[in-house]
Amino acid sequence: MSEPAARGVSGKAQIEGFGWHPEARAFDGAGVEVKRGAPGQGVFPDRPAGAALAALGGGPFRIGGEGPAPEGQGVFEALTGGSSGAPRRIRRSQASWIASFAVNAGLFDIGPGLRVAVLGRLVHSLALYGAVEALYLGAELHLLEELRPDRQRTALAVRRVGLVYATPAQLRLLVEAGGPVLPDLSHVIVGGSKLDPALRLALAQMAPEAVVREFYGAAEASFISLSGPDTPQDSVGSPYPGVNLRIEAGEIWVKSPYLFEGYASDPGSARWAEGWLSVGETGEMRQGLLYLAGRMSRMVKVADQAVYPEEIEAFLMAQPGLTRAAVLARPDALRGVHLVAFVMGDRTGEATILAALRRRFGALKAPKALIWREDWPMLASGKTDLGALE
Repeated sequence: MSEPAARGVSGKAQIEGFGWHPEARAFDGAGVEVKRGAPGQGVFPDRPAGAALAALGGGPFRIGGEGPAPEGQGVFEALTGGSSGAPRRIRRSQASWIASFAVNAGLFDIGPGLRVAVLGRLVHSLALYGAVEALYLGAELHLLEELRPDRQRTALAVRRVGLVYATPAQLRLLVEAGGPVLPDLSHVIVGGSKLDPALRLALAQMAPEAVVREFYGAAEASFISLSGPDTPQDSVGSPYPGVNLRIEAGEIWVKSPYLFEGYASDPGSARWAEGWLSVGETGEMRQGLLYLAGRMSRMVKVADQAVYPEEIEAFLMAQPGLTRAAVLARPDALRGVHLVAFVMGDRTGEATILAALRRRFGALKAPKALIWREDWPMLASGKTDLGALE
């Protein structure tokens, strides 16, 4: 199979289907250069990451996951995050990601000369997206997943990486590991969940020149909204370029060029209606900005009051001394369920935190107890493994 012909989009030389731009380079965690190989197709193991990326060339593929290989020209499969269940395979056109590559090339100046790093495994769609985008646009890609957080931070400094794709959990590990300041890091693209104020401050100290851009999205929908430096901290920003949003009875519906085709494994929570897609999230628009309430699948009723655990988790992560938080429901003979919060951090603040929860959410909605953990279960996606906490 010959290499696809190059074409120009947004001032960048690009190719038809996924593949390597002529100026793209890639390096693994040890700093060894990954050489592009013959284009392939099928199911690739995610380790070593470079071997899977070397075979990109427009053919159908999936990295990791269970089940048969995808079929069809110009398609691929990605995996959902799996925070509340087994990851699902979703079928996408390669064009659905390529459309946003062109947007990000303009937003973040991604192209030849820029060094890009991904911190997570390629089975996670955020890491896979960042890696494929970098190669497609001709950047220099650094695959750092196999390194410990302290060595990841050192690699970012030594290799003078300018842009990183990461989840808040991955960034928190970088901050907690300590190490050199990252003066060359100009963009931090954050997906998966919201940054808490303490982590945002720590990022500013670790990478003082970096512009932090949070985006709200899903494996099924890709980018939905994007925040900027002036976005209120409790908002997930304005609609990403090319995205149309509408809110119906609190449910968020999306129409864009970036949507998936459908599930390739068990049915998931996403629903279609006349070209619009809902991934089961609720929220509201205020002055052109999107504010999330939580996932419909996680909503519980405490004494007939609807409660979104994400709202309480965000409040907990804003409390001094806490570094992790997850809220789960427990059966309750009187209320149907009550809530408990799993947390990590400084235990000496427990009484203060419980009092703050009661003031903010009231006696019914506030978690009845804090369950302290010394470790924190995480998925390959960088999200909390709620199943392990259960």
